[in-house]
Amino acid sequence: MTEKREYTDDYQDKTLYIPGPTEVREDVIAEMCQPMFGHRMDRMTDLYTTIVEDTKEFLGTDNDVMILTGSGTEIWESSTLNLVDENILVPTCGSFSERHANVAERLGKNVDRIEYEWGQAIKPEDIREALESSDKQYDVVATVMNESSTGVRNPIEEIGDVVAEYPDTYFVVDAVSALGGDYVDIDEHNIDVIFASSQKAFAMPPGLAICTVSDEAYERELSKDSASWYGGFQRTLDYYDRKGQTHSTPAIPIMLAYRKQMKHMLDEGHEGRDKRHREMAEYTREWAYEHFDMFPEEGYESQTVACIENTQGIDVAATIEKVNEEYDMAFSNGYGSALGEKTFRIGHMGEHDVESIKALTDAIEDVADL
Repeated sequence: MTEKREYTDDYQDKTLYIPGPTEVREDVIAEMCQPMFGHRMDRMTDLYTTIVEDTKEFLGTDNDVMILTGSGTEIWESSTLNLVDENILVPTCGSFSERHANVAERLGKNVDRIEYEWGQAIKPEDIREALESSDKQYDVVATVMNESSTGVRNPIEEIGDVVAEYPDTYFVVDAVSALGGDYVDIDEHNIDVIFASSQKAFAMPPGLAICTVSDEAYERELSKDSASWYGGFQRTLDYYDRKGQTHSTPAIPIMLAYRKQMKHMLDEGHEGRDKRHREMAEYTREWAYEHFDMFPEEGYESQTVACIENTQGIDVAATIEKVNEEYDMAFSNGYGSALGEKTFRIGHMGEHDVESIKALTDAIEDVADL
């Protein structure tokens, strides 16, 4: 039985370099301190229509946008309920792609996996072969864009081009730890649903799931006998069309923060934000190759999370703890027991830049005596 540990106000602030949550601007946090108002007031319509339309503009998509209170995990579940009658194809290359498959199984769907060794990337030709050779009709191909457990960035654009050749199969992308920091042309590459969480590359407080929905995915749900209630495309998007609001009471303070941060993101632009994240990723990889090695397959490294192979055999847990204590910086060990000491991870996402990432790598060099 877990015992209560009383929350106090006596905590030292830490600069976050974990794979999310990440750093949030002070003016964005301040937005959450506005007086409360009702979720059916005109003020809420102004707020929600602003963040939905600003998100569409930032992402450069004509697809509909849903912003719901919850984590990105909600869209794993709802997209499966909304689009899958029976069969779903899930290539797995790490913890989060495997979890997507597990969610579908828990919902009673027939899941076929294409299994890759952790650190390897999903290959479009394997998707094509699976679609061509199977005697099943797959309702959905579900792929993770950014496998943050291994630091792999999968080629979702090329995968989407393959899935586009199968008009009765829908393409769902988990971009939880990448969208907002890694450019993707959603409409060009046949992505029916792509979703993220606010606390990752969007650099907002946790609590919101963001996703885009194609017209085809919306129509697919309409043709089904059952679908998600909370995350239903029809229920959410029709309510927005009628009222400009969410169908259920949202986390209004976080949406106020979202509005402020999205204005910053629009000022920087999707491509500008992509460029800054690419520069951080390139610096981190160069540093890793100088002192260690990269864990992901070469050419498929994440633009938002570096998974670094511990070739020097440093004590990862002790290094993390000492950097935390001496520099007030937090980065992450490898994901799970298999990679806990074999790798460590640096989240270079959100509002960080090369200079702030260099501050962390300098601290690691000092503590680990590199």
